[in-house]
Amino acid sequence: MKLSKYPGCILAICLFFANTVATKAQDTWSLQRSVDYALANNIDIRQQVVQKRLAELTLHQSKMAQIPTLNGSLNGSYANGRNIDPNTNTFITSAVTSYSGVLSAGANLFNFFYQQNTIAANKYQYQAQDKLLEKARNDVAFNIATSFLQILLNTEQVHISEVQVKLTVDQLENTKKLVIAGSVPESNQADLESQLASDSVTLVNAQNQVIQSTLQMKALLNLSFDQPYVPQIPDNITEIPLPRLDEVDPEMVYSAATSNNPQIKADQLLVKSYERSYAAYRAQMYPTLSASGQAYSSYANSAKDGEIVSIKSVEDVNVGTVAVNGTTYDVTTKSYTYNTKYTTIPLGTQVSNNFKQTIGLSLNIPILNGWTYRTNAQKARLNIETQKLTMEKDNQKLRQDIYTAHANAVTSLQKFYAASRGVDASQKAFDFATKRFDLGLMNTIDYITTQSKLFNAQINKVSAQYDYIFKMKLLEFYRDQKIAL
Repeated sequence: MKLSKYPGCILAICLFFANTVATKAQDTWSLQRSVDYALANNIDIRQQVVQKRLAELTLHQSKMAQIPTLNGSLNGSYANGRNIDPNTNTFITSAVTSYSGVLSAGANLFNFFYQQNTIAANKYQYQAQDKLLEKARNDVAFNIATSFLQILLNTEQVHISEVQVKLTVDQLENTKKLVIAGSVPESNQADLESQLASDSVTLVNAQNQVIQSTLQMKALLNLSFDQPYVPQIPDNITEIPLPRLDEVDPEMVYSAATSNNPQIKADQLLVKSYERSYAAYRAQMYPTLSASGQAYSSYANSAKDGEIVSIKSVEDVNVGTVAVNGTTYDVTTKSYTYNTKYTTIPLGTQVSNNFKQTIGLSLNIPILNGWTYRTNAQKARLNIETQKLTMEKDNQKLRQDIYTAHANAVTSLQKFYAASRGVDASQKAFDFATKRFDLGLMNTIDYITTQSKLFNAQINKVSAQYDYIFKMKLLEFYRDQKIAL
């Protein structure tokens, strides 16, 4: 369905921005440009991008947790006084500088698929964040289109108000001439001056609405408030192609929305994520088999290697006696004392001599841990139920919103038809009133009343027109998850 075209939209834009430069000389914003800029700069979208990146990092870390651990450490110490010699394990009274190095590794051999379920849960979380990012982008695009339409509506209302002011000014000027000529009483001039003041206030309010809607657009775009925003008016703004009401039947729209709505998809993925998290928490209640290994070596400056350089002294030492044929003889041996040169054992030699390796298996059996694991599993199970209820609630809200939007669209269309008939009737009444007023057959108050009715009818028709466009675009958005003018 296409709505009849209204002239004046482009003129209204020009009038509104006349205090800066001409519209054709300004940098205008089309709806597509506005949407593209918002997708790159909107704060809500940027926040959701961060959430998606966090989910991606969590998924990556859970995958890397399957790889065996490998850690190394280097230690150094200096001790003075009575210490244990790290080389001989005996007490010495000396300053000792020692160094050691350790390389350790560990791997989970079996943990009842805890890691696999954790990875799956994080994968679904990442996919859900991706859908929520898609939802944020769709919402922003729709809000941009809504704000764009609101600016156009407010601008059209400015145009109608300007026409009303101009008409009142013309009538006032003509009445002033008639008052001077004595054809009409001076009270007619006063009534028109009062009406002009009222029309001027209406115009100022309409212009303020354009400013407010433009500021709202800048907020959505995350655009600097001192940067001008001039919407590019499509040539066929009032001939926007809209679906027929029978093409957006609420049940049909709901059926389409459940298959492509990002929020619903995100809810489904989160349910799967919590189910896998529950399986992971249950796995923590069962034994875990792991393997470990370690390589170690050390160095100390107290480790010395002695080299005999000369004999210092020789003496006889009695080591016992022996009896030969009843005679006892002393047995002696020679005891040598050497001059020894001590040098610190080289680093490479010590590392080689002290190098040791260990390998082991460990079976960890949870027995009593303050009910922590079981409580975590129960919480995870409740998270599943909570998310299922959230999904049910979101589905219910989606269906309610669609049926409400459809009912509003039907009402808006009826209002538009009624407002169109009202404008036609008010225009005819005003034309007749103008002729009678010019002939002096109608007083000023009645004429102003007729003029005001026409003005209000025009405003109502424009509002109904844009409201219908918005309601139909909302249904189209629910159905297709995209928006276009």
